[in-house]
Amino acid sequence: MKTLKGLLLSTALLMSGVASAQESQGAFVTGQYRNVFVEMGYQPAAVEAKLQEVFNDVFRGPNKVYFEVGDSMGYVSDIKNHDARTEGMSYGLMVAVQFGEKDIFDRLWRWSKKYMQHQSGIREGYFAWSCKTDGTHNSDGAASDGELYFITALIFASNRWGDNTGINYKAEAQHILNCIQPKEYTPEPRRGFGGFGQQPSANSQQQKAKMYLIDPETKLITFTPDGWGQSFTDPSYHIPAFYEVWAKWADDGRSDLWYECAKKSREFLHKCINEKTGLNGDQCQYDGSEMQMPRFPGMPQRPQGQAPRRNGNNNFRYDSWRVPMNIAMDYEWSCADGEWQRKYGEKIQNFFYSQGINTFVDQYRPDGTLPEDNEILPAGGFRKLRHSIGLVATTAAASVMCQHAKKKEFVDALWNAKHEPFEDGYFDAYYDGLLRLFAFMHLSGHYRVITPQ
Repeated sequence: MKTLKGLLLSTALLMSGVASAQESQGAFVTGQYRNVFVEMGYQPAAVEAKLQEVFNDVFRGPNKVYFEVGDSMGYVSDIKNHDARTEGMSYGLMVAVQFGEKDIFDRLWRWSKKYMQHQSGIREGYFAWSCKTDGTHNSDGAASDGELYFITALIFASNRWGDNTGINYKAEAQHILNCIQPKEYTPEPRRGFGGFGQQPSANSQQQKAKMYLIDPETKLITFTPDGWGQSFTDPSYHIPAFYEVWAKWADDGRSDLWYECAKKSREFLHKCINEKTGLNGDQCQYDGSEMQMPRFPGMPQRPQGQAPRRNGNNNFRYDSWRVPMNIAMDYEWSCADGEWQRKYGEKIQNFFYSQGINTFVDQYRPDGTLPEDNEILPAGGFRKLRHSIGLVATTAAASVMCQHAKKKEFVDALWNAKHEPFEDGYFDAYYDGLLRLFAFMHLSGHYRVITPQ
């Protein structure tokens, strides 16, 4: 019988071997996943228990964000904003398929299809990005990351459960993939400056435009698939490994396109990330450069000599938190850009370490300086910089890519972090909670490529 010391040594050697394999090949090839928590000295049973605890916090605990409706539907709610978003719904689907929670998956999909997905018209196949929890649309337009996750989660569901258990998952994914291809629409005149872009209208006599999820020229994902939102992108929407999933198992006849999208997305990430800090803006141009403030007709000219107003969208903030974890996913699954990704992981951890492992804040300019008050993006009625657990989570997930000793401190920080209200009462069960769960999945080896069973 092996001694405990022998078992721990064997586990460490096994994990070391998996880590070595990861240096050149990802899980698409090896089918292996590292348990970084165990590598850092945590007991396997404790890791499994903690992962389940974090899952329960999101889906079943007193601060859950998942709610069932009747006998067959359910939704994930951004509690602080009183809505259901394609972001949260598609994240919920991904978590459910990863954990094998078919009932949760099917409930979320039925609600998404019934209330969010446009079934006809020029937006057919796309999803309204924000709905009230009764299903009423707050906005008809789509946010492109929702479709990205919906498609991938549905393909994984098809691979895991097949397509003959009440929902034809692959057909649903293929329908979205067909609908996101470029198609013509007639935009209405722009109304005000608060929206993401022009809204499609079938009745206007204006010149026709095209709607698409993926920019046809650059092969990069749009911020929103219509109007002005098609002219730029969001670095946190770039998950190259998802395109490889589509290429391998969507069976939509576009494998070459999806492999090219993965390649272009990796190249883009090199351009949009600050070389010194590893930080990126929330949004940017397709060439990776900073966003410019748009000038709409009727806007007054800036007085001569006055500095242009700083665009807070160029800062590292809520959307940007996801980038380290997304790159870690691509490293784990594909490792097609492993050398750069390892350097990136250590670079961004070095920056946050320099800010204090337990004190770094959640919004910065890409050069690492703090934003001014009017640049800080508010949340939940507060405009305040915080040491947010969502960012603690994603910087810890970057440890998958890192070789330096600091990575253990980031992993420990996540393990020990308490997801609870701040002193002023602010609490985000939704975004912080979901990113925390994703990070625990990554670091425990439970965020996996689901191949056909």
